[in-house]
Amino acid sequence: MTSASVPAPRLAARGLAAGYPGRRVIDDLDLEIAPGRITMIIGANACGKSTLLGVLARVRSPQEGRIELDGADVSTISRRTFAQTVGLLPQHPSAPDGLTVAELVSRGRHPHRGVFQRWSAADTARVGEAMARTGVADLADRPVGDLSGGQRQRVWIAMALAQETDILLLDEPTTFLDVAHQVEVLDLLTDLNRDRGTTIVMVLHDMNLAARYADHVFALRDGRLVADGPPHEVMTSALIRDVFDLDALVVTDPVSGAPIVLPRGRHHSAPDPARSPELTLTGSDDARTR
Repeated sequence: MTSASVPAPRLAARGLAAGYPGRRVIDDLDLEIAPGRITMIIGANACGKSTLLGVLARVRSPQEGRIELDGADVSTISRRTFAQTVGLLPQHPSAPDGLTVAELVSRGRHPHRGVFQRWSAADTARVGEAMARTGVADLADRPVGDLSGGQRQRVWIAMALAQETDILLLDEPTTFLDVAHQVEVLDLLTDLNRDRGTTIVMVLHDMNLAARYADHVFALRDGRLVADGPPHEVMTSALIRDVFDLDALVVTDPVSGAPIVLPRGRHHSAPDPARSPELTLTGSDDARTR
């Protein structure tokens, strides 16, 4: 884990193209993940968000370009060394039948142990801490397959925390969670970022949660980066229309100062800001575009 005296590692994509045989999902993408910050990746379905996360995590290989970790092509770094620095929680993880919660969370420690290295007290402590922080300690002996969707999601997040990486990539980490647990998970990840300096990168569909928790936002459309920057610069009416083909009003949360996206549905008009003085409009054309 990065200490105050050691700079956070830097993860970047250079000239990246990626996808599937016969289909390119991401094309000519250049971006740098802000070290020690919380980054959200937003965009419509099938725009390349999960593909990008998978390539950043070395789960997928680039068709062109490369992924760099502190300037080095990740293909030159051993997978064990890479896994000690970069962790991934995919969108639909699966566990072997019969595996208990404690056994699954313990797998997060594998990158930190050599082939002949025995399980240590430090490993036990890290696993226990991860389960406590995610509220699953009382489920330790339960089979993962017997849990509810929300419980399973928190167990997977506990495993990611137990891996103790400097960079943590999460694809829709609030899936299956109710609103209260979504906020708990995002608060937990924010604490991890603030307390330990962990670089957090998340794909979220909820634009308002993304705006509220992000330090930096990448907006994708059709596999290309169309805007990036702080949420109050990126999350604008023009950007929402460009990225999501959605007409929306963007206002400022009077408590957090984060943008709030209010879609204009066919059957509901957006609230009039003049009648809601506590809400103020943000600019609609100031996103940094590429």
